[in-house]
Amino acid sequence: MSGVMKRMGMIFRAKANKALDRAEDPRETLDYSYQKQLELLQKVRRGVADVATSRKRLELQLNQLQQQSTKLEDQGRKALALGREDLAREALSRRAALQQQVTDLESQHQTLQGEEEKLTLAAQRLQAKVDAFRTKKETIKATYTAAQAQTRIGEAFSGISEEMGDVGLAIQRAEDKTAQLQARAGAIDELLASGALDDPSGMAKDDIQAELDRLSGGTDVELELQRMKAELAGGTSDQRQALEGGTGQGQSQSQPQDTPRFDKQ
Repeated sequence: MSGVMKRMGMIFRAKANKALDRAEDPRETLDYSYQKQLELLQKVRRGVADVATSRKRLELQLNQLQQQSTKLEDQGRKALALGREDLAREALSRRAALQQQVTDLESQHQTLQGEEEKLTLAAQRLQAKVDAFRTKKETIKATYTAAQAQTRIGEAFSGISEEMGDVGLAIQRAEDKTAQLQARAGAIDELLASGALDDPSGMAKDDIQAELDRLSGGTDVELELQRMKAELAGGTSDQRQALEGGTGQGQSQSQPQDTPRFDKQ
């Protein structure tokens, strides 16, 4: 049972993967990847801004402490000048405590400044990669679009596309039906001419009239042939008329011989 379930799971995953391949558009995937890279770049830039803000805050605190230190030093000098050694000692003690704070803040400032430089460099490198990816993305998208259009045109010309295949089948069916109708019409004409079928409209010719039409048609062809020969030979109009008259007489004399005889039944 477990083997059957594993096989069903494999078949399902294979079909799902094939369906995803058909649904996936490389251009959309590239655009999505580019959007994610832009979001990452934005986060790095925000990190740089946060570190720079912290560094600036430390610099303001350092300036305040240094101003207080300078003030306490001045107060100590004035106290000594007035003979108040105790006040001078207190001012110098407070100044020493401030100096320790200044030292700690300067250390933190250097650390933040180093982090800021690293993040700035990383942001610059990431920006360069994003720009390069964007250029490559647009190139791949243009190439894919051109290849897709070329493939569709080739399929249309070769007739292997689904739409053109349907059109080809429709044309083939139309040709088959046309040939079938032509064959049926020809067969009916032959049957009518042979008398095997009756023409209810009364337009069919009997056998005598058909034979006369055939002979007269042959005479017209002969006359036209002789006329064309006379024109090519450069004969005059009188010669052509004489030729036509002679030919007409010859045909009228030979016609009774060629006319078949029909016995009355």
